[in-house]
Amino acid sequence: MSQPAVTLWSDSHYFSPYALSVYVALKEKGLAFSLQTVDLASGQNLKPGWKGYDLTRRVPVLAVGDFVLSESSAIDEYLEERFSPPTWERIYPHDIEKRARARQIQAWLRSDLMSIREERSTAVVFAGAKMPPLSAAGQQAANKLIETAMGLLPQGQQNLFGEWSIADTDLALMLNRLILNGDDVPERLKEYAAFQWQRASVQLWVALSAKTTG
Repeated sequence: MSQPAVTLWSDSHYFSPYALSVYVALKEKGLAFSLQTVDLASGQNLKPGWKGYDLTRRVPVLAVGDFVLSESSAIDEYLEERFSPPTWERIYPHDIEKRARARQIQAWLRSDLMSIREERSTAVVFAGAKMPPLSAAGQQAANKLIETAMGLLPQGQQNLFGEWSIADTDLALMLNRLILNGDDVPERLKEYAAFQWQRASVQLWVALSAKTTG
């Protein structure tokens, strides 16, 4: 089926966990798209003329034809509705309650656990950086993440909902902030995160980030 022109804007180092989420969604959908970058370090995103300037001035930004959208969870949901199953691959669970839970997980990962995001930047995940021990607040957030993830992940399963969804990628990224730094994480969650990280769409993103740090 023909599709409109699709463009994704990411940070220039491919470190954004939110741009990763949209990139994986596009790849899993099987959509053709062009990938553009914006230099966040120089403040290019804060200058008029950049495609996302009139939105939130953050990445990711997605353009589908003349429609431009920012904020990764909104983009993921838009892609699922705009390029809907069965014509296009599914990125959210088929079941309505499971689909709602996946969106809950995405919203939670983006709005909570700030101490982890501050003390375990994605340089840990994509550039092999090592960070000092977690602060008390960071450890408290890590404990919350681990306890919640253990409760969400069914015993003996490698996906949250018995089938892959974009929430699996988002949760694996957050866990890998700890795991790849060498922090203490239960083996079951390490295995889950490693399994999710080997997904072809994720590894394509990892390869992009490796080119900018190698």
